[in-house]
Amino acid sequence: MPKRNKKKNIVVIGGGTGVYTVLSGLKKYPVYLSAVVSMADEGGSTRTLREEFGILPPGSVRPALISLSNSEKILSDLFNYRFEEGSLKGHNFGNLFITALTRITGSFESAIEETGKILRIHGRVIPSTLDCSRLCAKLENGEIVEGENNIDVPKHDGRLKIKELYFNSKCRPNRRAITAIKDADLIVIGPGDLFSSILPNLLFEETVRVMQKSRAKKVYVCNLMTKFGETNGFSAQDFVGKIEEYLGENALDYVICNTKRPSRGRIIKYEKEKAEFVKCGKENLDKKKFRIIEGDYLRKRGFIRHDPDKLAKTLIEICRR
Repeated sequence: MPKRNKKKNIVVIGGGTGVYTVLSGLKKYPVYLSAVVSMADEGGSTRTLREEFGILPPGSVRPALISLSNSEKILSDLFNYRFEEGSLKGHNFGNLFITALTRITGSFESAIEETGKILRIHGRVIPSTLDCSRLCAKLENGEIVEGENNIDVPKHDGRLKIKELYFNSKCRPNRRAITAIKDADLIVIGPGDLFSSILPNLLFEETVRVMQKSRAKKVYVCNLMTKFGETNGFSAQDFVGKIEEYLGENALDYVICNTKRPSRGRIIKYEKEKAEFVKCGKENLDKKKFRIIEGDYLRKRGFIRHDPDKLAKTLIEICRR
């Protein structure tokens, strides 16, 4: 982002619904937003389009584009529409649209840019890499799991811990992502699936090096719930520990932890999926150099997710310090 822009530059790093939540709250403020999104997604419609058309995952950028949209609601609904029957069953309209634009423009990045114009987005969406590769995880027993979808929805013993994350071929960071990080005033990491959405963005040495050197305030938003196969039994301390393992110790300036426990009725569904509420455990984090911000960041109803407005308010306060 050019230095002449007087608005604060905020970069949000992650993928999926986590990035959607953060961006949908922040876009209400007079800031310039950049979403750096993981390109590891291989699930559902995205997997089919990757295999048949050889493109980067459209399903990764679509939620970020929709969250930043200032167009009429019908357009956002259209880009979220998923076909339920026929040969297109399981495909999302937005994914198909981005795939078609990639072929028309000859570039995945150009397709994102043109989609952004149509949706009148407030900011920009940047793939973390433009190289195609598969995400791999090495488990504590030495087993290798290939593919983001197999990590996200384990067919192996999901109780086994992930010891290492890597790509199966060499990947370079997207230059636009590097530039956005260099120009950032605030860098927000998460929330989101730790190993399949967030850490894939931190597997590039140059990206990590630039983040470490950046004078921007760096914030990690800790998850509300654990995820079976990725973060079984994790506390906030465990989440932060993994971020520091890839980003570097003392690289964070702030960690945001939710302390509001969901009602029993809301949490039952998650327990069936072997997910647990993440305990903050501030006493275990006090030894670190970063500042811990605790509070009620829970959305009042529906899925157990962060409240976009509460989260955005805290992030803007940090940015203005």
